Amino acid sequence: MAGTLQIKHGAKMRVAYDAPVGQEPKFNMVCTFNKAIDESAFLVSVPMVGGKALIPEDTQKMLFQYGDGDEAQIIAGYVDDTVKEGIRRYWKVRRVTEQRQLIKRIDVRMKIELPVQFMQDTWALNSDGEIDKEQGQTMDISNNGLAVYMNHWFDVGESCIFTLPRIGTVSAGQKSHDVVGVVCWMRELPKGGAFRFVAGIQLRFADLEERKQMQEYVAYVKKRYKL
Repeated sequence: MAGTLQIKHGAKMRVAYDAPVGQEPKFNMVCTFNKAIDESAFLVSVPMVGGKALIPEDTQKMLFQYGDGDEAQIIAGYVDDTVKEGIRRYWKVRRVTEQRQLIKRIDVRMKIELPVQFMQDTWALNSDGEIDKEQGQTMDISNNGLAVYMNHWFDVGESCIFTLPRIGTVSAGQKSHDVVGVVCWMRELPKGGAFRFVAGIQLRFADLEERKQMQEYVAYVKKRYKL
């Protein structure tokens, strides 16, 4: 996070549901910024739709835009709760990304389900002297981050090694690829699915070569799956 939000109390914010890759979000709702609770959460007035308070969904990412023109900024988050202060009700929004310029977004996340393995260096070794990797699946992927379905709960700030799968053929594809990432957010998923949680991962690169390798991997995924 980029620290506590420096937005004035009462500032108008345009609200939209997060849009799929390739589509522009529709900022057709309005709310008012109340206050930042800490670096990861803030309160806004509840948007009204058709004269009624909008009922939030736990798994729906919301986008909050403020500022004008080239200075417009966007904050993404999930509504954790509806809280009451006096006679007013507010959404408590948990931030999941840094503030980003709406127009100049360069790190596009592509919705793609790829099998991944993950582990931590601190996990215990098995009888073969190796760390047992857990299985997961990407929800989306970009040059700088992943969202991963998994059955392991991490605390925000923990780091992990992810193994992305081989894509394509040996001669014309991308080999399996290890990346180090830091957990930015964790959410519990509805019961009944194959995975219990989804995590937002910010990748960390030791040098420019590692960054380039990830960019090449993502570019090949985009080309192969026509994303």
